[in-house]
Amino acid sequence: MWGNASASTLASRFARLVEQLGGEVGAARAKGQQRALLQAVADLEPATLNQVAGQVSRGAPAVSRAIDVLVRAGLVERTPDPDNRRRLALRLTDAGRGALDEPPAGDRNLEARLTKLATSELRALERGIEILERLPR
Repeated sequence: MWGNASASTLASRFARLVEQLGGEVGAARAKGQQRALLQAVADLEPATLNQVAGQVSRGAPAVSRAIDVLVRAGLVERTPDPDNRRRLALRLTDAGRGALDEPPAGDRNLEARLTKLATSELRALERGIEILERLPR
């Protein structure tokens, strides 16, 4: 199979591999989306709803509903913006920071599997990930 790598073949194989490795499907996908929101709030603190929506490329109404869930879960807090009383500032709570610091459960499983690879194989994976990260969106 070496040397016959078309973009469509690689994309298909990669998608299958992501699923096999416990990629973001079902509940794991929802957790991944919550994690993305938490990371956006952390990156932009104090964040506004529109800033977070822009960062995660979702509409403000959907992000507002998702932030409501995070607020009820005690992961995000809304505080009045001192510069604009009509706007609320979003900040992570200590619990929200803790949730961000914890690797997703799927990552721990993958990490355990990766520890079984040779150093040369880990380097090859690292190079592949670097290439994927550079792909245009």
